Amino acid sequence: MTSSHNSLIESWDRRKFVTGIGLGASAFLMPGAFAEALQRTPRQMEGPFYPDKMPLDTDNDLLVIGDSITPATGEVTHLSGTVKNVKGEPVRNALVEIWQVGANGIYMHTRDKRQGRDKNFQSYGRFLTDSKGRYYFRTVKPVPYPGRTPHIHVAVGLKGKRMLTSQCYIKGDKRNARDGIYRSLGEVGQKLTTIAFAPLKGSATAELTAHWDVVIGITPEA
Repeated sequence: MTSSHNSLIESWDRRKFVTGIGLGASAFLMPGAFAEALQRTPRQMEGPFYPDKMPLDTDNDLLVIGDSITPATGEVTHLSGTVKNVKGEPVRNALVEIWQVGANGIYMHTRDKRQGRDKNFQSYGRFLTDSKGRYYFRTVKPVPYPGRTPHIHVAVGLKGKRMLTSQCYIKGDKRNARDGIYRSLGEVGQKLTTIAFAPLKGSATAELTAHWDVVIGITPEA
């Protein structure tokens, strides 16, 4: 585990961080990121499936629940990025939450009655950004479900207040164009929320990596 990995989890549960994934400092310094630093990530609907009952495990590794030895199914994805304010400054100690469907397209929510949910998938995770505003999750590549293109929900909180609720999408996925929520973002909003899921260099199991910088406003959501 590199020093950059250590800094990522200094405020979180170290036993849950995955070693040897090969994510270095370059994962947080993608070209062009600063050019969009002042453009606030667009707010989007929370949706009906924010967990109504939290899983027993709420850490940043959504593939393994507690001490289970059975991982979730799906394309393993290492999602990382930086939370910044509208001045382009990193925001430390921001609570980043993500929630999404598992590989079978089903949420962990009492209102999602469809059968076949992957019970080994945590579905929800949270992470406190480090001193440089960085966050990290190990999850699965999102899949579609009836009516929606693949996406991951995200919320960012600061000092107990919700600063942003949004969603991110897969770059190049043709289903995006048929998704009403995605289309409503417009060209600029789509650019700010659509990210590439690329092969993780050196992975023997076809794992993926995705990077998404999130820019929050200076006031909480109404």
